[in-house]
Amino acid sequence: MCVARDLTWPPIHDFGTGTPMNSSASNPVDSATATVLEGPPTQIRVPEHTVEIVSDSGEGAQKCGQLFGRTSARMGNGVWTVEIIPAEIQPPARTPGSASGNRIRIGTEPVTNWGDAANVVVAFNEQVLLSRHRLDALADDAIILIESQWETHEDPTIREEWQAAMEELGQRSYQFIRVPMEEECQKILDIPARGKNMFALGLLATVYSRDPDILRMLIANEFRKKSQEVIDTNIALLEAGIRWAEEHLDFRVEVPVAKSESAMVVMNGNQAVGMGAIAAGMELCAMYPITPATSASHYLSEVFEDFGGVVHQAEDEIAAVGVAIGASYAGKVAFTITSGPGLALKTEFLGLAVMTETPLVLVDVQRGGPSTGLPTKVEQSDLLAAIFGQPGDTPHVVLAPATIEECFACMITARRIAEAFRCLVMVLSDANLATGVQPFLRPEVTTEWIAAPVDLSPVPEGTLPYQWDPEAGLSRRIIPGQPGGMFTATGLAHDERSKVAYGPGVNQLGCAMRSRKLAVFQSTLRPPTVHGDDAGDLLVVGWGSTEGAINEAVDRARAQGLAVSAIHIRFLSPLEPGLKDIFHRFGKVMTVEINYSDEPDDPFITEENRRRGQLAWLLRATTLVDVDCWTRVPGEPLQPKMIHQAILAHLAKGAKS
Repeated sequence: MCVARDLTWPPIHDFGTGTPMNSSASNPVDSATATVLEGPPTQIRVPEHTVEIVSDSGEGAQKCGQLFGRTSARMGNGVWTVEIIPAEIQPPARTPGSASGNRIRIGTEPVTNWGDAANVVVAFNEQVLLSRHRLDALADDAIILIESQWETHEDPTIREEWQAAMEELGQRSYQFIRVPMEEECQKILDIPARGKNMFALGLLATVYSRDPDILRMLIANEFRKKSQEVIDTNIALLEAGIRWAEEHLDFRVEVPVAKSESAMVVMNGNQAVGMGAIAAGMELCAMYPITPATSASHYLSEVFEDFGGVVHQAEDEIAAVGVAIGASYAGKVAFTITSGPGLALKTEFLGLAVMTETPLVLVDVQRGGPSTGLPTKVEQSDLLAAIFGQPGDTPHVVLAPATIEECFACMITARRIAEAFRCLVMVLSDANLATGVQPFLRPEVTTEWIAAPVDLSPVPEGTLPYQWDPEAGLSRRIIPGQPGGMFTATGLAHDERSKVAYGPGVNQLGCAMRSRKLAVFQSTLRPPTVHGDDAGDLLVVGWGSTEGAINEAVDRARAQGLAVSAIHIRFLSPLEPGLKDIFHRFGKVMTVEINYSDEPDDPFITEENRRRGQLAWLLRATTLVDVDCWTRVPGEPLQPKMIHQAILAHLAKGAKS
């Protein structure tokens, strides 16, 4: 019998390498219109810069941003990217709701979040730019490279829309540079709209001195399944953008590179989840397509077979989890991946996994809700559903990666926990991690990560299928076909023999043993690390993808002389130990989350009926500490400046008595 207390689980954050960044630097360039350069361009050297590329949906701005981000990472910059995705598949063109694209924050040091505002913007029309302006996504002095054709378009309605938009945009000190993208792309393509993204990539390559050889290589790889003509055309568009920028743009931005001595990898969170599943030795991914989780299965469908794995696309979410449970029951290492609505559909089957103690890993890439909600937007609203959403008592493990690197590492950790404790493990990622791109140290792969072959030796005579250790709640896992291991699996209440039984003592014992495993597992965890001093006036608590923004905001407050610290919780069920002791060392405790909570001074809201952030709710219940919260559901990642302002406001209320 495995002694669970002897197991150790290195915290996921041992794999992390991210460090906080300083606030965005302002850009002193003053440029209004593009003319042929008569002298050398202005050189701007900054420790970091943020770029946005926005277009109508389907014009390729996301691909442009991804290639720019990957190139920057390969050159040695710290990078964090966030996709800007409209809620509709094909919204009406030239409307604020059609804005699609990417934000890329690059730095000399590692970058852990998307920052506060974009310093340079490439906009394919004024309406999508208006969308970003209204969301306060742009720096007051942002340099905006905007498609010029709309200003003089033959359609008077479009000219009026341009004029109205520019008047609204004129409220800020943006610096506009009109770029004839359509005209330039038409020299290469009959349908120029299909080439603006690569032309825009060329503009940015010149502004930020990106290596054109890396760009050409990445473009060739991106279109590797297309004809050579397609690859050549996209490279020609890139080079056209480079030439135009060299001739017309009078500024350059240098973000110095701090090249790592170690090998690095660049990927998004969904790719990291897939790669982590492979590294963990998983053999089956059962899924049903759902945004924003689907790209993980797309990645696996290309490579999983090479490692002996199978991607099974089921007819629906319920079938997908059923296939995963069945494969795991038969001895395979299986997982399923979904988002919030799919998690709801899988509920009954997840109860079966808990009742039968079948190892299972479930990845939930969270999105905005409820119902169909915000399919393409980030939110952290599945926490309580993940922990408590199944009927009856269904104890299981819930953990949440905070970085793209941890998306890789946590799959290995989740697999180990699921099999060692014969339990369900949920991994809560989110849309910010799923689509964001970040470089990190290439993992040193070890065979210790891979699942060991299942034990198919004869089962000793007299062994029961649920012969629970009375202290640890663990029992031997029996695989169908093992000699002497025949028994009937059931989702009904059962005794140690897996015999259906309804006696009060039998059900009490089963519930106690399934719960005991979580207590034993928690005893192997370590308290979270405090970012900042171990005691102070305010402790900010976060989970999931908000870590980088929280730590950056806390560092800004500390630079002002404020006694603020932060912790980030990876294991959410069971919670990491020592939280109550840490909380008591601070005057006030506040969670920062991307889920909804009532404001204390909202109409009809009282201390008794106020709905709080989901982690705050959980921490209040488990520690009996008066944990407050600051939460927002903007459909996009939180900005460090927003969190910093919330910290200042919270401290202004006075210290807790």
